[in-house]
Amino acid sequence: MTTLFPKPIHRPHEPIRRPHDALSKLATDLFIAAGMDADKARCVADLLLLTDMMGRHTHGLAQCGAYLDELVGGRMTATGVPETIRDTGSTAVWDGNYLPGLWLMQRALSLGFERLAAHGVFTLSMRRSHHIGCLAALAKQATDRGYYAMIASSGPHTKAVAPFGGKQGLFSPNPFAFAFPTTEFPVLVDTCASITTVSMTREKTAAGEQFEHAWLIDSHGRPSRDPSVVERQQDRGSLMLLGGMESGHKGFGLALMVEALTQGLSGFGRRDEPKRWGASVYLQLIDPAAFAGSAASIDQMDFLVEQCHANSPIDPTRPVRLPGEQATRNVTAHRRDGVPVSPETVAALRAWATRLQIDDAVLT
Repeated sequence: MTTLFPKPIHRPHEPIRRPHDALSKLATDLFIAAGMDADKARCVADLLLLTDMMGRHTHGLAQCGAYLDELVGGRMTATGVPETIRDTGSTAVWDGNYLPGLWLMQRALSLGFERLAAHGVFTLSMRRSHHIGCLAALAKQATDRGYYAMIASSGPHTKAVAPFGGKQGLFSPNPFAFAFPTTEFPVLVDTCASITTVSMTREKTAAGEQFEHAWLIDSHGRPSRDPSVVERQQDRGSLMLLGGMESGHKGFGLALMVEALTQGLSGFGRRDEPKRWGASVYLQLIDPAAFAGSAASIDQMDFLVEQCHANSPIDPTRPVRLPGEQATRNVTAHRRDGVPVSPETVAALRAWATRLQIDDAVLT
């Protein structure tokens, strides 16, 4: 009997590849065993796997261990629903009560999809969500339906990015995504106000590696390649703003925009001095049918994609590629060949499976 994903010979320091459904089931079982409602567990697991399949591995299954820590420690709420603070039909404000962020976002997206027919544009602001993961994976839910999406997230508890001209962390990386559909693939812009992220500095620190470029500043405000400068308890540095030492005012502006959209509109932020890992969130969905029309939108954006592709590349072996293009190819390849899981993530999943008494045979 043959299998769709025969297990290859595996070398200890290389990622394993496994079917996405099997990996999603493992993650679901782990979350349920840690106390999360079954529907929430399935949603979170599926979105983490989609993130891995898109190639954003720092925010895929690699987050399972941290999420399970938060669940077991009572810092992620395992059951319940968000509280509606205000609802005008076209706008809403939620208190997420630190419920699983990916599930909250899927619920918010579903509400928005229901209301777009009546309103054309739907906007939601949310306070006290837990971590919402990869913004591009969430925005893809909208583009798959022909809609535009804007998503922003900030961590009011996090002080990892200094304002331009300063040397003490004040902001979180403040990610922001904008996405729209085209005929061939969705364009998924997913960036942040800092050049790199907290997750990447932790990965580099654990591996004992330096960044290739000076993407951080130390506690004296000097550029640094050493990721440990933002992990120190004393004399902590910060992530460098997008634009670097010369043009960091651009990243500063983006950070301020995200703070206003996520914390100003939700009414909860740094002023409240939260002590828990969580997020203030902004979501906007746009139906192009409410404007010049869906067909006109696709025509214009398809033309834009063609013009980008036709642009003469600096390196002929590396033609212009739009954000989201590679992610679409990755999803297709990983559905066919299996999803890669790093040795570090495998070890973390196995440790949690042992602790929670869950079958982890898929990882062998």
